[in-house]
Parts: sequence; C-alpha cells; structure tokens
Amino acid sequence: MADSVSVEVVGLPYCTTCQKAVGYLEERGVTIRNFRDVKTQPLSRAEVEDLARKVGGAEKLFSKRAMKYRKMGLHEQQLSEDDLLRHMTEEYTFIIRPVVVRGDRATAGFSAKRMDELLG
Repeated sequence: MADSVSVEVVGLPYCTTCQKAVGYLEERGVTIRNFRDVKTQPLSRAEVEDLARKVGGAEKLFSKRAMKYRKMGLHEQQLSEDDLLRHMTEEYTFIIRPVVVRGDRATAGFSAKRMDELLG
C-alpha cells in the first residue's frame, strides 16, 4: 500500500462497523484525513448526492436496515432515486455506514474486499 493513500470517512464514532473499518484502514497505513460524524455534522442534500454518485448510486448508499425504514412503511413503497436522497438527507440513519471516500470513488458499509479495491 502506498503510504500516500488518504481517505475521508463518513460515519458515527460509536458505530462498531465504522470502528472496524477505521482499524482496517489504519492497519494498512492509510491516513484518515477526516472523520465526519453524520449525527453531529449532518450531510447536505448536495453532499448526499455526491456520496451517492461516488458509491455508484443512491441505492448503494441507502440502508434498508435502518429501524425507521420499516417504521415509516418505506419497505412497502417504490422509492425513486429522489426519495432515497431526500430520506438520507433528512435522516442520517438511512446512510449505510461507514462511507469511505478516496478521491472520486467511495464505498459504503464495511467490506474488506471493497475497501481493498478502493485503496488498490
């Protein structure tokens, strides 16, 4: 791994998956330029759209495991890309965590394989 690799992480400091991802990155010598706590620093609509573009679409960034997904009856609706983006902007728990951003690409959720591809 080139020691010049640096990333930004979007997540929650107390999220165990986010902690695991940060540990994984640090073990590989990756510099974490910024850790953005989405609860205390909510993302704007433009930032959510940018992250969605970097991960390959809103559906790859949207968490159907969020408790509010079923509570709000969203599992019974056909959600458009705009709906997904709006929900993620209004409620941070709909964003799959962590989002690891490297330049113009990103990956959502922790997967060693996808992390390695991103860092590659």
